[in-house]
Amino acid sequence: MSGDNAKKALIDSLNGLLADLFALYLKTKNFHWHVAGPQFHDLHLLFDTHATELFALTDVIAERVRKNGGATLTSIGAIGAKTTIADDDRAGLDAMTMVRVLRDDNAMLIARIRAAKAAAGQAGDNATDGAADDWTDQAEQRVWFLTQILGG
Repeated sequence: MSGDNAKKALIDSLNGLLADLFALYLKTKNFHWHVAGPQFHDLHLLFDTHATELFALTDVIAERVRKNGGATLTSIGAIGAKTTIADDDRAGLDAMTMVRVLRDDNAMLIARIRAAKAAAGQAGDNATDGAADDWTDQAEQRVWFLTQILGG
């Protein structure tokens, strides 16, 4: 892949990751606001912690896009067009369904991060390539915590 094509592929990959982060952030906040049941307190706090981690990465990813000469996502519509994280508008989900959904979505996010890391390697973007390891570790920790809540 030529350098220009590799750079375009990286920008596209990063914008896809950015869209997934925004979508997962909003879903996690939604579940934070609506969780109920015996584990309310712990899950309410955990979901908020996870949402904070996700939101913190949005600016980092967007700045990687800009540093690579690309334009970032500009609207909710742009996020919707690029995300692989499905909306979940169901009301009244039980807490363990929320945990399962978030675990699965965070696992999908890991795949998206790894794709961005591979694109960064192809484009020679060492900064994104290295940072992606930390992003992966954060997502893996979220998957681990949510998996343990479900009983392993």
